[in-house]
Amino acid sequence: MEPGDTVTDAVRWIGRSEALARLGVKTQTLYAYVSRGRIAARPDPADPRRSLYAVQDIARLSGETVDDEEQAAQRRIPRVASRGEAEVSSSLTVIAGGRLFYRGLDAVQLAETATLEDVARRLWDARSVNPFAQVRPRVGAVPGGSVRARLFAAVARRAEEDADPQARTIESLRLECARVLDEAVDAAAGSGPRLFLHQRLARSWKTPERDTHLIRRALALSADNEMNSAVLATRAATDGGSCPAAAAFAGLLTLAGSDMMAELTRASDWIIAVRRQATDAARRAHAAGGLAGFGSADYPGGDPRAVALLAAADLPVDLARAVQEGEAATGRPANFGLALSVIARRLELPRDAAGDLLLLGRLAGLLGHALDQATNGSPIRARLRYVGPEPGAH
Repeated sequence: MEPGDTVTDAVRWIGRSEALARLGVKTQTLYAYVSRGRIAARPDPADPRRSLYAVQDIARLSGETVDDEEQAAQRRIPRVASRGEAEVSSSLTVIAGGRLFYRGLDAVQLAETATLEDVARRLWDARSVNPFAQVRPRVGAVPGGSVRARLFAAVARRAEEDADPQARTIESLRLECARVLDEAVDAAAGSGPRLFLHQRLARSWKTPERDTHLIRRALALSADNEMNSAVLATRAATDGGSCPAAAAFAGLLTLAGSDMMAELTRASDWIIAVRRQATDAARRAHAAGGLAGFGSADYPGGDPRAVALLAAADLPVDLARAVQEGEAATGRPANFGLALSVIARRLELPRDAAGDLLLLGRLAGLLGHALDQATNGSPIRARLRYVGPEPGAH
C-alpha cells in the first residue's frame, strides 16, 4: 500500500501502485479506465496531486471477489445525476507572458512554417510517428450545402463509426484522429489531389498559390487557445466514454454556438462596412456596443496570433484602414477573430469562411484534448449545487 491508501466515505480507495498491481495493467490503461467511467477516482485528501481509485471497480475489472462489507459500502455512496463546475488538467496549451504555447512551443513561431498536420501531431504528442501517413482518401461525399454543414456531417459520421467501447492503444487513437481531421477537410473542400490540408482548402476556394500560406497560418493559429467551453465539452464527453470523433464533435458544436463565433460574424460585418465606406454606421454600432473584434480578455496586451496573421497578410489600403479605425474607435488592439475576418476578405473567401477556418483549425486541437483526456487526463471532478424548489413542493 502506497502513501494515500485509505478507507473513507464508506468505501475503500487505494493508491495507483496497488491499483496497477491488482489490475495487471500499465498506468495509461488505468487512466483510460478512469476516463471512460469504468473506475471511479478521487483526489487524495492528503495530497491532491495524487488520485485514489475505488476498490470495487478494480475488483470487478480484474475478476476479484468483492467482500460483503465493500458491497454494502458501495451501496451507501450517494449518486449524483448532474455535474457543475469542473476542474480540468491539460498538457496541451497554455498562455504565459502574453504568448500562446502548444506543448511548450510558441504557437506563433510554429505557425511561421508549420502545416495543420504538423500542429496536430504536436498537440497529439505524435512527433515520432506520423499518423497522417497511414490515412487513405475516403470515397463517398457527405451531405450539406455549406462548408460547415459538410464538416459537421463528416465528423458525425466518424463519431458513429468509431463508437467502439473497446480500449485502444494511443497509436490507434491518433490514427482515428488523423482520419477524422482528414475526412473533415475533404468534406469541406471537396475531393481532389492528396495535398496538405490547407492546400486542399485553398484549391477549393481558388486561392492563388502565393497566398495559400495565409490559410496555413490561420489554421495553425486556430488550433487551440487554452481553456474554454468547447474544450470542457470535449473533455467531458471523453470522460463519459466517447470516442475522439464524438468528443470533438461536442466541442465543435459548442464552439459554433459560442460568443466567439458571434463576435467573429460581427467583426466581418465591420470589415465589410469599412470597405463600403460605411464607417459612420459602423461607429454608431460601436457606440451601441456592437463593434466586435477588438480586445481580448486572454491577451490584455494584444493577441500575438492576430499580430502575426495581420503582419503576414500584406493588406490593401481599405483593409488596413478597417483595422486602424477599429482600434482607434475602441482603444483596443485587433483580436484573433478580427484577424481571421480580415484574412477571409483579403483572400475574397465566402462570407462564412473566417468561421469555417476557425472550426477546422480548432478541430485539430479538440481532437488533441480528447486524446489527452483519454490517456493522461485526470477525472473531471464537478459539483452541482441545487437551487430549485424544496423536494415535494407544489
